[in-house]
Formats: sequence, structure tokens, C-alpha cells
Amino acid sequence: MSTTLAVVIPIYNEQENLPALRRRLTEVCDGLEGFAWQVIYVDDGSRDGSVTVMLEQNKDDPRFTLLQLSRNFGPYPALSAGLAHADADVVITMDGDLQDPPEVIPDLLAAWRSGAQVVFANRRTRRERGLRRLGIEAFHKLFALLNDFNMAANSGIFGLLDRQAVREFNNLLEKNRFVPGLRWWIGFEQRTIHYDRRDRAAGESKQSLDRLLRLGLDAIFSFSYKPLRLMVTMGFCVSAVGAFLAAGYVVKRLVGVEQAPTGFTTLVTLILFLGGVQLLAIGLLGEYLGRIYDEVKQRPLYIVKRRTGVGPPPQAAESFNRRSTVD
Repeated sequence: MSTTLAVVIPIYNEQENLPALRRRLTEVCDGLEGFAWQVIYVDDGSRDGSVTVMLEQNKDDPRFTLLQLSRNFGPYPALSAGLAHADADVVITMDGDLQDPPEVIPDLLAAWRSGAQVVFANRRTRRERGLRRLGIEAFHKLFALLNDFNMAANSGIFGLLDRQAVREFNNLLEKNRFVPGLRWWIGFEQRTIHYDRRDRAAGESKQSLDRLLRLGLDAIFSFSYKPLRLMVTMGFCVSAVGAFLAAGYVVKRLVGVEQAPTGFTTLVTLILFLGGVQLLAIGLLGEYLGRIYDEVKQRPLYIVKRRTGVGPPPQAAESFNRRSTVD
């Protein structure tokens, strides 16, 4: 009896990459012995011809299925939609721009065969350049420093979950989702493989620096209380320094050793410094509070517009997303 394999791929304006993606996935998956496989494309509101290409692929090969969302919800909600619909013994998640090479899939499956239920694909090298490269590297270093759970850096969407891990992942209800962190948080037997991240096969990255920044903030604020603790520490230090200086000036004034310094410059400097610290602390509280607001609104994580070749998800996987619809 064959083991079932599903490859979940969120797609946003990847028309130029889809033909090569299909060809390479077919070559790799057809070479796997004992696996019955399918690909679940999740269209995240593409505005180019991606949907047309994916529908044509489904007509040519029913193993390539399509889940269309009603608009662009972002890569992590799209990935979560695909995982909710994946009914397979093993599920592999990857990007659609071929920076995650399909040829690494056998390595992921080898780690699964060795007993792992969750497999991370960590980037050994990457090909981004310029400001984007510096920003990504800075985020991973900052995340490694700040996260409360000692998660490994340089891990993205690319990875593997077995059926039990997928079921538990689908039970996570939060709206601000950092998928690599959630994949680590569910636990189970975990392994890590390393690979070299490639250049995009074609086209430009669809993730703007602004969106990458928002995803990075979601990652930090979803898995770390250290920014709040840092503000508490900073507040304590500022208060301690202020109290120490005030006590020193009072003593000097009483004993007549030296007059306490006065003047506009000193007052302005202190006010600006303390005001900056307070605004920074309020901003951090606002980031956490905004995410709490997103959670209490209880809006669905995504809305499904149409399914092509893929069945509805189990009720448990869709319990927090009841507003999905099918044409």
C-alpha cells in the first residue's frame, strides 16, 4: 500500500515559475518509490495568469490541484489553508519560486523515514543581495536572540510534517501566524536538514520589504516576551540613574559643596530622553495590543473561493475558519 504525500505550495503571481515548478516536482516525486503524491497549489489572490496556468496543469495531470482564496491573505494564511486541506500521511510545504529546490524533497523524506515527525529545512546559504539580504540576516540574528523557545534561525516555509503533526498544527487558532515557529512549537520528534537556497527561477520577489518587516515583527512578538522585559529593565535603569543623580544633587546642595547644574540644555536633554523611552515602551505595548485585537475579532484566517481537484478539509481542521465557501 502506497504512502500518500501532499506538497503544499502557496502561490502569488508566480506565472513565470509554474511550468518549471511542475516539471521539477513531477521528476522528483515520480522518482519516489512507494509514494502516491499530489500537489496542492494555494492561490493567494494572484493578479497575473497564475490561476489559468494552474488550472491547465490540473487538466493535464489531476495530481496538481488548486485551492483558490478569495483575495490575498498572505503566505502564512495561504499555507495554513493548504495544510487544512491536505489529507496525506506526509505533507511537505515549500515556496513556489523555486528558491526551495524540489530536489531536496528526498532528503526531507529520508529524515521522516528515520523517525522524525517534523523536519526543518534550514538554509545553509542564500542568494539574496543588497538591502534585502542585510534585512533578512538581521532579522534571523535578532530572532535567534529574542525568541523564548531557542528555535533555530534560517528556517522558512520549506519543511515536512507527518499526519499527526499536521492535525495538531491545524488545531492552532491564532491569526498572527509565524509558521516556522508554530511548526517548532507543536513538538514531536524533530530533525533538521540543510540546503543551499537558490535564486528565483524567474521574475522578482513578490514580498516587499514592508511585508517582510511585518512578517518579522509577527515572528518576534508571537514568540517572545523579551521586548517587554527589556522595556521594564530600561525603565528600572533610567529610574535608578535619575534617583541616584537627584540624591547626589540634594546632598551637594545641602552641604554647599556645589550648586546643582541648571539650564535649558539639561532640561531639554532629559525630557527628550525620557520621552523617547516612554514612546518606545508605548509602541511595544501597541504591537502586542494590536495582535490581541486581531485575535479577539475572530475573523477567519482565510476564505476559500474555489477548490479544484482537492476535497474539503476535515471539520476539525476548519473549525476556526467556518466562513470558507466553495463554488
